[in-house]
Amino acid sequence: MPLPAKPTFITFDVYGTLIDWETGIYEAFKREAERDGFTIEKDELISLFHEIEREIQAGSYELYAEVLRRTAVEIAKRLKWPLEPSRSGFLPDSVPAWKPFRETKPALERTAKKYNVGLLSNIDDKLLGQTRRHLPMDFDLVVTAQQVRSYKPDSAHFTECARRIGGKKGWVHVASSYYHDVEPCLKARVPVIWVNRKKEKLESNQRKPTAVVPNLREAVKLVGAT
Repeated sequence: MPLPAKPTFITFDVYGTLIDWETGIYEAFKREAERDGFTIEKDELISLFHEIEREIQAGSYELYAEVLRRTAVEIAKRLKWPLEPSRSGFLPDSVPAWKPFRETKPALERTAKKYNVGLLSNIDDKLLGQTRRHLPMDFDLVVTAQQVRSYKPDSAHFTECARRIGGKKGWVHVASSYYHDVEPCLKARVPVIWVNRKKEKLESNQRKPTAVVPNLREAVKLVGAT
């Protein structure tokens, strides 16, 4: 499934792809835990976050702000940090402080000069609105989990995106999560560029994406947005 000869619509995942959410998540937990004199290791925290968030998102749909609150409570339990559930709002409240990667703004601006640009994100509209203050540009399409009442890797984001675009011709998706974005794109036969910042290795049974790049700069070069 090669990249289209003439791309027309480039969509991006947001958190992990455009926004350095792992740093934002860690800083939020670190600040809140310090109130109790509790220390949290970043690697352990991020591993737990991804594991628990997936488990919660696999259940019935609820707003992402609630997913974050429930994730915070469960992480605290597993770390034996005595966090009162009433304080769990610290995590969704931290979203406005999650910052873009350094290359995000120039990469988006270059892409938008040549193609239609969209966002496909596992978040609710309110929290995404707070993040978009870091992304000062208009997008031609935005699909959130709240709009489709579903979380990736379920296909709803991609089905809705194709519906709004009017088909899959010329569409390329750019994302950092193999689980949430690459796999469903491969199933839907949508060309996908994997921004593999962590240099993850695929298992023998995992299908290869259309392309693998180490950062957003290389992703936009691949689609000719230079």
